[in-house]
Amino acid sequence: MDPLANLQFTTSGALIELVDKKVLVHLRDDRKLIGVLRSYDQYANLVLTQTIERLFHPPSRSYAQTDRGVFLVRGENVVLLGEIDLDTEDLPLSRLQLVPWQHLSALLAAEKKSKSGQKQKREKVLFERRGFGEEGGEGDAY
Repeated sequence: MDPLANLQFTTSGALIELVDKKVLVHLRDDRKLIGVLRSYDQYANLVLTQTIERLFHPPSRSYAQTDRGVFLVRGENVVLLGEIDLDTEDLPLSRLQLVPWQHLSALLAAEKKSKSGQKQKREKVLFERRGFGEEGGEGDAY
């Protein structure tokens, strides 16, 4: 079925076809949740059951996952939502190595901290040498 064939649903009503199906939800804070969509409302707030959270680290070709159970996701935090093809869902994971959650989360946190430090250095140079402003904040970067 072509997802664009029925363009009359351009609001959260388009989610009706995903109820009781396994979905991937990518959040603004870069988390990836996989679970069964049980309910939603007019604001696209989602209720997921049997939820797991996955972390990916492409440079090391590894991933980690942890059970989260029932999960309520506020609609404004959803970047992407899509149905998972049950026949092919495990194929990409077969190319990656499963590692402990604590190990991968610590690695990703260290990388994020390093990137943040580098970004601050670049912004400081731009501010001091070129006069670029320091306004903006966490919510400005989508």
